[in-house]
Amino acid sequence: MIYTAAFFAVALTGCSKSDGPGEDVPEETGTRWITLTAALSSPTTTTVDGNGGTLAYSVTHDQAIDPNFTLDIYPAGKGLLLTSPRTSRVQASDNGEFLYDIQYTGDDAGLFQTYKVNGAGNYTMFGREVNTQDILGNQPRWVKSTDEIGVGVNSDGEGTLSTEYTGTGLGATFVKNTRIVRVAILDLKDAGMINTRQVPVSFPDELAKQGYTLGRTDVPLVNQAKTKLFIGCAVSKINPAIPTLNSDGTVSWTTSDAANSTIGTVTLVLDYPTLRNPEFIISTKAKGNNNGYRTKTQYVGTDGHVYQAVATSGSQILRISKDTNKYDDNYNFDLNTALGTTGTSIRSWKYLKDGKAVIMYQEAGKNGGYVALVDLNNPATPAIKLATEVQADVDLNFGQHQNIGMEGDFAYIPLTPAGKEGNLYVINWKTGTITKGAKLTGYTRARYIGAF
Repeated sequence: MIYTAAFFAVALTGCSKSDGPGEDVPEETGTRWITLTAALSSPTTTTVDGNGGTLAYSVTHDQAIDPNFTLDIYPAGKGLLLTSPRTSRVQASDNGEFLYDIQYTGDDAGLFQTYKVNGAGNYTMFGREVNTQDILGNQPRWVKSTDEIGVGVNSDGEGTLSTEYTGTGLGATFVKNTRIVRVAILDLKDAGMINTRQVPVSFPDELAKQGYTLGRTDVPLVNQAKTKLFIGCAVSKINPAIPTLNSDGTVSWTTSDAANSTIGTVTLVLDYPTLRNPEFIISTKAKGNNNGYRTKTQYVGTDGHVYQAVATSGSQILRISKDTNKYDDNYNFDLNTALGTTGTSIRSWKYLKDGKAVIMYQEAGKNGGYVALVDLNNPATPAIKLATEVQADVDLNFGQHQNIGMEGDFAYIPLTPAGKEGNLYVINWKTGTITKGAKLTGYTRARYIGAF
């Protein structure tokens, strides 16, 4: 263990029609809306980078499972265009009634907003806006940890990294790198920041002096007991034997030692809600980072343990014990083993209930992306591979995918190859079956990236 030290409601769009059957927004209350999100690409590039903003549109379950229902949210004004100029990290309440967003880059970077989901393209802003920029910066990374609490973290940017060393000039001896991790706890029910802290962290001395350094942090999760906060980490390594003399006479260490950067899978643990007493826990069962890329990598299971994917490049799901808040070295789910193959990488996943989970993954050397239903309570149980019509499409890529929707017995995954049409697929995770549902139209350099 190492310790270091205005309420308003504005209708955002009046359009409430779609292009298929059942297009009118139901007037009855209590409808469970399933919000779909799509990412546009930056207008300054010709590639599909997903960095041009986010659209949202909500459908009912009956619309979701209907292959004759067509949804085209791309025309201007059709769906909600979130105000972040880059792809937003959208979250939603468990019942689908509210969407949450913190703007990513732009003039209002760091602004937390809540939207009431009214059906189709009709969303209204709800409650207070909260400016998190002073803590989380212009590129905040956050997730909904529970239905009441969101947590944002950031360890990027100028001034977050400091180096300790002894001696002077090229004769200096490297001691360690320390990273400042900025954390904010958000109240989702009565919008505001409950607690914030800037936490300096470095690896234990034996690892720190070898040059291991904390990089990007993401996907923070509060445990079932609400006593610990688990934060996914990326780890890098500099070569401590190669100092650089700067023009002002100071010394720094910038030579990467990436070939030796892997020490296992690392999670930063803080006391909750005080955000004190940082500690790194490290699993040697896997070798990848767990900070994800716009997708949530860890969930509290029905059994109270935390299940954490080594995403987005690994094939494993690890477990953090609810009793010890450490990695359970006796547990290791490997998607390769469950599928009887090699070279899989988990790109996005969702813990559903009672150990069941759905995984979106890719396979080395193959086009497209695939979906599987797995049993985490019984890691030796073979996975159920769920076939889709677009799974082998060269333009299907899960790199931007953010969330798999869930309601009751069903999980929802929109699958659209970049720039092409696709469908919303609905999985009955209890029966292990998949249904090709609503048709999703395509748009140049755009794709669907989530369901909520």
